[in-house]
Amino acid sequence: MNAPANIETTLKDWVTDQEVRWCPGCGDYAILKAVQRTLPELGCDPAKTVFISGIGCSSRFPYYMETYGFHTIHGRAPAVATGAKLANPELDIWLVTGDGDGLSIGGNHLMHVLRRNVNMQIMLFNNEIYGLTKGQYSPTSREGTRSPSTPLGSYDHPARPAAFALGSGARFVGRGFDVSKHLPDVLKAAHAHQGAAFIEIFQNCIVYNKDVFDDFAAPKGAEDRQLWLEDGKPMLFAGDTKGITLNRETLSLEVVDVTDGDWEAAGVIVHDVKNRSIAHMLVEMPFGPFPMALGVLYDDPHPTFETAVIEDRARASEGKQADLAKLLGSGQTWTVDGTAQDPQ
Repeated sequence: MNAPANIETTLKDWVTDQEVRWCPGCGDYAILKAVQRTLPELGCDPAKTVFISGIGCSSRFPYYMETYGFHTIHGRAPAVATGAKLANPELDIWLVTGDGDGLSIGGNHLMHVLRRNVNMQIMLFNNEIYGLTKGQYSPTSREGTRSPSTPLGSYDHPARPAAFALGSGARFVGRGFDVSKHLPDVLKAAHAHQGAAFIEIFQNCIVYNKDVFDDFAAPKGAEDRQLWLEDGKPMLFAGDTKGITLNRETLSLEVVDVTDGDWEAAGVIVHDVKNRSIAHMLVEMPFGPFPMALGVLYDDPHPTFETAVIEDRARASEGKQADLAKLLGSGQTWTVDGTAQDPQ
């Protein structure tokens, strides 16, 4: 992010006059509203905010934000966003992608924007399916997923977006889901981070993968299977009756029962957002035996890519005067005389 502009706006200032064209009941509606509610609270300036997307259902996002926007080509949004940030570092850039756009054709571009640590927020909507192209399996689809492209069930082992981000060198990794009341808090934390902030957002595809996340994201009854992480707070869930501990012999996480609220006696560990090793363990926890880890999993700022580029440019141009005419006339030059009708 950049320093907040502290501009006073309301939700309406971020809503366009465009018809929102997602399927009724799509989780993208909830994410859109969460973003539109969050930006006024951050004091963001619409005139300095840019939403950049690739291709897919999620990538219609720029049309619905009253800001600058760029609906780019499949998988290439990170490259365009990097160029925009380098051209104008004052821009507050939000990159919007999906599990197909970001982890299939765009996997290499996403990896590079993360490892370079370009200062932007990256929201990856994960619905574990290709929605725009009518329901084919995606890189994050679970084994056994039946779709038009896998009629007998998928054989592929699914990619884990948060694990991919950590493996690519991301300095901020967060998780939330579309209808969660905690999603704005994750967005705010991402915006406060200096560098590439990656947020995986589980999103319900009402048509082709309905309720696939209900085990932990259903509006009611799934709270006990959610582990909302807070820096400096014990890793508790299920109404604080269960927690996560670290088995120091096997160096693995385990679920423990917490009696009478005494989480310390149960050995529950305290979340440290700067602990990269624990973050890796959290994103690899198998859901079922473990809850779904949500919130800010990792947040450890590092110098940004564009800062290094700007400093390098400043050093290269120090003591030099910009002179375009002199530049064009330098080196090997030649003069063309005559015309096509009367060559000389």
